Amino acid sequence: MDAAAIFGIVLLGACVQRVSGMGLGLVAAPILAVLLGPVEGILVSNVLAVINASMTTVVRRRDVDWRQFVLISPVLVVGAVPAAWLLTVADTPVLLASVGVLMLCALGLSTFGQSRIPPVRTRAAPLIAGVAAGFMNTLAAIAAPALTVYAQATRWEQRSFSATLQPIFLMAGIIAVAVKVLGGAADLDNTDVWVWPAGIGGMICGILLGSLLSTRIPTTTARRIALMIATAGAVVVLVRGISGAIG
Repeated sequence: MDAAAIFGIVLLGACVQRVSGMGLGLVAAPILAVLLGPVEGILVSNVLAVINASMTTVVRRRDVDWRQFVLISPVLVVGAVPAAWLLTVADTPVLLASVGVLMLCALGLSTFGQSRIPPVRTRAAPLIAGVAAGFMNTLAAIAAPALTVYAQATRWEQRSFSATLQPIFLMAGIIAVAVKVLGGAADLDNTDVWVWPAGIGGMICGILLGSLLSTRIPTTTARRIALMIATAGAVVVLVRGISGAIG
């Protein structure tokens, strides 16, 4: 049942990400946090995000804005380090609740706050976005909301933005995994072997399905679906964390 759940949720996340530019972390991370635990589940999500972003970057490389990539990617590690430290000092219920709250706040901001975000023309904007994305990706495997707010503030064209997210996700995932493993915050030593064929198999199927649907489903529709699923997952994670803390 767990293998089927991981296959299905990763398939859906990879499909939505292929269509809209984001979705794997938003959709899969909260479910993996429940199935595998908040530390191991997020780490597995980070690893799968690296593989997925590698594949999608190759497919969409012609639309990538490499200048934006160079501005944002180097500072991802600045946010990743304190997030990794937090993983070493917080209890499991606290982590679950923290991940749930962080996801709901990020989702609310990226969903309801976009139309109210004023234009921004400052050199600090990509640095702030990169630090926030690095922190959120390391703690909860969700870099997209912080980058979406930045894209709205800078009026970044959607096609270029969704393509450039892929190499940024790739770097964010590599940094998150490296910081957590090297810092002793998390490891994959006890991860069941079936997680990887289920996750990678679902990812490949999702990318193929998303490639077929990308010309038929509007980007906004795919993104709306991803946000709804991510919100439901974040609520489940938050409830699990609160109930664990109370119990």
